[in-house]
Amino acid sequence: MSIRAPSVNPSGTKTRRSVRTRLPAAIALLPTALVVLVVYIGCMLWTVRLSFTSSTLLPKLDWVGLAQYSRLFVNDRFVTSAENIVIFGILFISGCLIIGFLLAVFIDQNVRGEGLFRTVFLYPYSMSFVVTGVAWQWFLNPGLGLQKLVRDLGFESFTFDWLVNQRMAIYTIVIAGLWHGAGLTMAILLAGLRGVDKDLWKAAKVDGIPTWRVYTSVVIPLLRPMIVTAVVLLATGVVKLYDLVVAMTLGGPGIATEVPAKFVMDHLFERNNIALGTAAATMMLITVVIVLAPWVYARYIRQEGRHA
Repeated sequence: MSIRAPSVNPSGTKTRRSVRTRLPAAIALLPTALVVLVVYIGCMLWTVRLSFTSSTLLPKLDWVGLAQYSRLFVNDRFVTSAENIVIFGILFISGCLIIGFLLAVFIDQNVRGEGLFRTVFLYPYSMSFVVTGVAWQWFLNPGLGLQKLVRDLGFESFTFDWLVNQRMAIYTIVIAGLWHGAGLTMAILLAGLRGVDKDLWKAAKVDGIPTWRVYTSVVIPLLRPMIVTAVVLLATGVVKLYDLVVAMTLGGPGIATEVPAKFVMDHLFERNNIALGTAAATMMLITVVIVLAPWVYARYIRQEGRHA
């Protein structure tokens, strides 16, 4: 007479053990998950819903279809703000990448006082855009800053009035933004440069390859993940640009430096036009999704597919 031992399912035991291990962490994270779902995702869906209504001072739940979006794209302020954000975005991102890369290359040469240089270059990023905007507003003010300083030195014909010039005012926002954001790009790219194998440089010297060619053909392709990360961070900052403009120009002169975020805030809290403001906010959300989607796909989805 034989007695059969009870069967044991090792995979089931491992699963139960894994659930018991992860359960406390899941319970601890539950409030945060609820906040994300209710506050962030819920508010985004509510904003999108209001953009299809005729809400003015108070929200309404009627339905007007795409009427607010039709009004939005023929609104001179929004069209100007869209043009400004494109100009700012192109110049800001490209400028930060170029300046940040040059600063990173400079620090990577093992210069004396490297820690001091890193601190100085990265310090502007530690300040808020409001502080940056106020500082540059003083510096570029024709009656207080650079223009007055140079004229007091005897150069009476010197003129630098971009801050009050409608055609040039948006470029003062770019200058302040570059001063603020180039340090972040420098820090990201410097970390990448420190990861480049020293043997590549030795081989390049043996072969007599010029330094600039090594950077363009070898180093920059190796820095692609860092460059993509920097571009994503800078691009999200471009889309939500608001406080720098308010601190420097309040959107002026006229509407010369109007940006979408300021358009949204003005219509929500000053012009009492919730529907048009939320329509503009929805367009900003779509822009952020368009910017982030390729990065998320390349960083997570495609990599998971390769490992599968």
